[in-house]
Amino acid sequence: MGNYEPKQQKFIAKELSSRLTFVSSMSKTAVAVSFDNTENAFAYKSDKELKKAHFLFSSMGYQALVKMGTRLTPWAIKAGLPIKNLIRNTIFEQFVGGETLEETARVAAKMKQFNVQVILDYGVEGMEGEENFDHGTNEFIKVIEYAATQPNIPLMSVKITGLARFALLEKLDAAAATKSGFEGKVHTEVLTAAEKAEWLRVEQRIIRICDAAAAKGIGVLIDAEESWIQDPVDALTMQMMEKFNRKRTVIYNTIQLYRHDRLQFLKDSFASAQQKGFILGAKLVRGAYMEKERKRAAAMNYASPIQPNKKATDRDYNAALEFCVDYLEHIALIVASHNEFSNLYTTELLDKKGIPHNHPHVHFSQLYGMSDNITFNLAKSSFRVSKYLPFGHIKDVIPYLMRRAQENSSVSGQTGRELGLIKKEMERRKES
Repeated sequence: MGNYEPKQQKFIAKELSSRLTFVSSMSKTAVAVSFDNTENAFAYKSDKELKKAHFLFSSMGYQALVKMGTRLTPWAIKAGLPIKNLIRNTIFEQFVGGETLEETARVAAKMKQFNVQVILDYGVEGMEGEENFDHGTNEFIKVIEYAATQPNIPLMSVKITGLARFALLEKLDAAAATKSGFEGKVHTEVLTAAEKAEWLRVEQRIIRICDAAAAKGIGVLIDAEESWIQDPVDALTMQMMEKFNRKRTVIYNTIQLYRHDRLQFLKDSFASAQQKGFILGAKLVRGAYMEKERKRAAAMNYASPIQPNKKATDRDYNAALEFCVDYLEHIALIVASHNEFSNLYTTELLDKKGIPHNHPHVHFSQLYGMSDNITFNLAKSSFRVSKYLPFGHIKDVIPYLMRRAQENSSVSGQTGRELGLIKKEMERRKES
């Protein structure tokens, strides 16, 4: 049952079953929504594709197998061993849209048939150097230009670490840590002359991307990073929102609610947006670097930025949803979550306020290859929802794929939930 502890599962199951049906306040016809409706969830998959997904998630249920695979696969790719076809036909096919931008068109077209949109993600990670950063900038702009030609690709994502040197961001973050209060400012006074010139190039890269997005009508999601480089990312993103989010939302920041300070950060960001007269774009996630964050905090003897437990994370995430819906006229919200309760809770908040399911400031999103029961059932009830779709050459997206394997292996109940839904649909098809 998602990420819940085993002893919570009975309570959560009971709570979900009592709340998973609601009536659309903006429709004359009652529209029942259930995240257990597997016919909607897997309508886009053939019997063969469903069986392949079943095999893959079954394999990811074995932690020892996943642990060995995530260690050996990157090495095997670098060594040139002939395993690309195996990867392409299994985990790559499940979680990635294709090796090239053009190959994503097939997936996007299939999603469109079910009223599901696509968020494109150029999935290359871990490359440094000015030449690579400039190349990455050009690739992001190509993504924007391509998305503008497609009817159901309204958004794309950008990692600042694909445009800037990690150590530079780390130095800027350390400088911000010496200040107090919310400033939304990058403190470049600590940089050398050469580093200031380097940072200027980073700013020019992101401005080029945002300019292209604004011109083409595509939204840009700035991904979250590790806490020790996040401050300059936040400040730069706020600067871009102030410049580009005047009349409509072009730029979104990603807020990780598994950090105990992020709910207040959301409120401070909104206060700043109101003061400066722009729309706040807020993509709400729980988070992606928990183990790394805790290990670093313990090793360097500082207080962990991570919430003390999952209950605190869930509390702040749902409070953030409430806050955004309360100020929806001035906040563009993306609910980027695989948590069934939080997605359902958002729909209830909207219905209670009589807000249309297709409101332009509300968008839901899940990763391609996961939580189809959420995505396609939301789409069936006219909510704006998308799949986050990475693309890139197999060797370049290996880090992303290894995280997906680890996540499905380690997150309590995730693999079991996916498998249970797949099995239910396979049985339903057999009976019908």
